[in-house]
Amino acid sequence: MEREDTTGKKIRVSVLDSSLIHTQLLTDALRRDHMLQVESSDSSKALIASALEHPIDVFLISSNLDEQPRGGFEVLRELRTTRSDIRAVLLLDSSKPEIILEAFRAGARGVFSRFEPIERLCRCVHCVHQGQVWANGRQMSIALEALASAPTVQAVDAQGLSLLSKREMEIVQSLAEGLTNREIAEKLGLSQHTVKNYLFRIFDKLGVSSRIELLFMTLSQESNPQSVFSYFLKNSTSGILQDDATLTECQQAAEQGSPIAQLMLAQLYSARNASSTDAVLAYKWYLIASAQVLQASKRGATGMTSEQMLQAEQMAADWLNRPLKISPSSTAHIGDSPSRMRLGAASD
Repeated sequence: MEREDTTGKKIRVSVLDSSLIHTQLLTDALRRDHMLQVESSDSSKALIASALEHPIDVFLISSNLDEQPRGGFEVLRELRTTRSDIRAVLLLDSSKPEIILEAFRAGARGVFSRFEPIERLCRCVHCVHQGQVWANGRQMSIALEALASAPTVQAVDAQGLSLLSKREMEIVQSLAEGLTNREIAEKLGLSQHTVKNYLFRIFDKLGVSSRIELLFMTLSQESNPQSVFSYFLKNSTSGILQDDATLTECQQAAEQGSPIAQLMLAQLYSARNASSTDAVLAYKWYLIASAQVLQASKRGATGMTSEQMLQAEQMAADWLNRPLKISPSSTAHIGDSPSRMRLGAASD
């Protein structure tokens, strides 16, 4: 198991498994690779102390620590507050996608299943030490799929120059992923107070006053003009946007007369549907948004000839009567929406 190292130096590895016995067994197994200088830690505090006292190259940390199923994630986040360039491998007892994603979000450079042979773990350590990422095909697919589906946010000025710093963009990106302040703080190795301060600075820079306004601004600047709507519609049914704070912010924007916020508030209530009150509130805001759209359409007709208005009404009627191409899960929200019924009535 000995490997050639171009520097001639041994790789310093610090190990912390779920128990003292497992830690010692893993340490002994890794020491068979003579290019690894392996030391064991008997607690998370000892591991963090060793990171401060010694130049550890790679940390091997169990995902389950201190009798907590995900205690290892917390330890890795704390390690990254001391050194942002920490190279760590998380030893996973579960292959669930959410566990794999959380491991990478915590800052792991490698994820390793306990069901894999110890020889592969040595290869994993060497790989991570060389600056590479270690994951099997399935784990990498999960990470890439999550990355591809994550919304891309933009915040630019009129000349196309970024208004936000790299850290501020990370905050906004995390917000777009549906993370809370606490989760953003853990992900980026910051305190919750620092995250709040970053958000206030972002609000000032972009001239917004809430998370909802921030996401509408940044997401709507993408090349696809429907991106902001698809993001909110998708996440309103997944639970990401159903917390009380989001409803409050959307309510405030809706009360101020924003048709987009009114439609979104209707969608949020419709998706939550926790009681008959939610259904009533959803219908209420659909009606209000429809009325707003109708008023806007009347203002837009100012100055048009009768022929132009008839042409526009015919085009709208043709569009409303066309065969709809929507997914089955969208039928209940789109096909029966009050805004659709009101627009149809207006064109009669």
